[in-house]
Amino acid sequence: MKLIVGLGNPGAQYAQTRHNVGFRVLDALTSQRNWRWERRGRAMLSMCTIGTEKVILVKPLTYMNNSGEVVGELLRWYKLQPDDLLVIYDDLDLAIGRVQLKAGGSAAGHNGVSSIIHHLHTNMFPRLRVGIGKPTHQGVETISYVLGAPTEDERIQLEIAEGRAVEVIPLILEQSIDAAMNTINPDPEKQRKAEERRQLRQEQREQKRLLQAAEQRESE
Repeated sequence: MKLIVGLGNPGAQYAQTRHNVGFRVLDALTSQRNWRWERRGRAMLSMCTIGTEKVILVKPLTYMNNSGEVVGELLRWYKLQPDDLLVIYDDLDLAIGRVQLKAGGSAAGHNGVSSIIHHLHTNMFPRLRVGIGKPTHQGVETISYVLGAPTEDERIQLEIAEGRAVEVIPLILEQSIDAAMNTINPDPEKQRKAEERRQLRQEQREQKRLLQAAEQRESE
């Protein structure tokens, strides 16, 4: 059994903010598969199966800063370990639209993750981060930025990233965390540049081969 937690703030006023990426990813997943949400205590839960794995999807209703209270309670109730957990959330340190999987690490300033670390007494649990980027205008405070709605262009990028996160959840469950990271984490821009370099080297080798062939014909 796995516990997949999307982080966000309850309430319609927060639904489309950058900070509610985790909620939206799980909402998209349940909508895609026609799964239902039920309120149980201080969380919305959806019981489901992905592949062969029994999964509990969770949206804490404690507000972001106290997310760890719900996560800790549920792990204890279902007798699960931190490595049975996957937390999905927004990340300022990732470019908008990037999706990245980590096996553990610090909260990096994210209050929801910090709360989970506090209540689990460990930072070693998998997390799927969706990049929201950093404010591009000076003077914009971080809290205002994350609790604000993205621009139209940003919204399109976030929707694509959230869709990508939905797609990779089954991969994470089916593979080991290391194998899933190798599949999910490569930067598309770096991959594109690496492919351009590979093609350039191939073209240079071909040009050298043709030149050598021409020189050999001239010497005969």
